[in-house]
Amino acid sequence: MDTIECQSHDALQQPKTGTTFLRTCFNGLNAMSGVGILSIPYALSQGGWMSLILLFMVAIICFYTALLLRRCMDANPLTNTYPDVGELAFGKKGRTIVSMFMYLELFLVAVEFLILQGDNLDKLFPGVSFIFAGKKLFVLLTALIIWPTLCLTNLGLLAYVSVGGVFASFIMVGSVFWSGAAADGVGFEEKGELWIWSSLPTAISLYTFCYCGHAVFPTLNNSMKDKIHFPKVLFVCFLISTVIYVSMAIEGYLMFGGSLVSQVTLNLPSQLMSSKIAIYTTLVGPITKYALVICPIATAIEDMFPFSRRKVITILIRTAILLITVVVAMAVPYFGYVMTFMGAFLGVGVSIVLPCLCYLKIHKDMKRFGLEYMIIVIILMMGIFVSIVGTYTSIRNIVMHLLSSSS
Repeated sequence: MDTIECQSHDALQQPKTGTTFLRTCFNGLNAMSGVGILSIPYALSQGGWMSLILLFMVAIICFYTALLLRRCMDANPLTNTYPDVGELAFGKKGRTIVSMFMYLELFLVAVEFLILQGDNLDKLFPGVSFIFAGKKLFVLLTALIIWPTLCLTNLGLLAYVSVGGVFASFIMVGSVFWSGAAADGVGFEEKGELWIWSSLPTAISLYTFCYCGHAVFPTLNNSMKDKIHFPKVLFVCFLISTVIYVSMAIEGYLMFGGSLVSQVTLNLPSQLMSSKIAIYTTLVGPITKYALVICPIATAIEDMFPFSRRKVITILIRTAILLITVVVAMAVPYFGYVMTFMGAFLGVGVSIVLPCLCYLKIHKDMKRFGLEYMIIVIILMMGIFVSIVGTYTSIRNIVMHLLSSSS
């Protein structure tokens, strides 16, 4: 079977050389608390205050499906990756479907990182141009800054980069709060809506996107020194991520209400020092997360060629992925709409639907337990419904935006 681990096979067979519990937690948190932290206030503004209940539900469901994915991997000692799980459950077709969803999701997350950088740098330095203008120029500059991190292919080393990303998330939440609480700040005067039915699919899609770490979880699990503790890693990551998301959502919605845009930093008054800190901290996130996100894609490509384990080839493959994401980020700069589509179609598929389907197939005899079987079926049906409605809504919004832009 193919592997997507970022470490060599020999390293994975030696627990003493694996990643520690703490480092794995930092890698997991860095993967989960990504661009979603900026869009979570906008998601709350689309769903209303009561939609926070849905946020907690999504967190619990995604945590549970992450455990299901781990249990699928435990069913066969040769099952080390998400595509391996798909093949164990449904054969070669299962591997193909899982790989398609997983790698496309990770690729688009990497694209979103670059779009995010372009939007925020353009807010800080409007009107800057050199060959390319504004956002496109900043996307290129971001790619140049990210490139050195692609040389770190070991998750133990990437954990040091992840520490910066995790702390950046906390600083971002604090800076946004400061922008509202300062004497000359925005304040927390907005009432908001209790429930907004019309845009609820957008809110749920964005909530789901925030917990789309399942594509990376097998990599983190296999990198651990003691894999038996990985469920604890998942619990820590989901708990801390939820605290960060809820804090940012509440303070952002109280500050800007229904006027929130897809990234809360774009709402902040640029003259405030706290706003500048928040935006500059935002710029740190994608730089620390990019290498971790594309790692499974890169190693999957490397495993196709016997000579690709050479360091030079490894770096070339990662550089090629970086260049492709730059081109896509320049061509499709619609941050909010792309994120909604990813959450509805890819996020729900990778984080909810596929883990449930694979688990039901692999553990056929679980029907005798009754309750858990019914819970998984209910989660599966809910996931399919949310995916259909959310995908339709996001595609409709993208098409409408394109038509309005061309007219």
